[in-house]
Amino acid sequence: MPRGVKKADLPTKICATCGLPFTWRKKWARDWPQVRYCSKRCAGGRKPAEDRREPF
Repeated sequence: MPRGVKKADLPTKICATCGLPFTWRKKWARDWPQVRYCSKRCAGGRKPAEDRREPF
């Protein structure tokens, strides 16, 4: 009998910087309510997606 949880059953969030969905990871188990970014790169001060558009 398989152990664990199927990846499709894990909770997901939308990254505050890039807007892409990301799923729960074991390393975020204690902090999941506070997690806002999908990666260190997104947490490192990149502007939100709507602010990165080139002005015409």
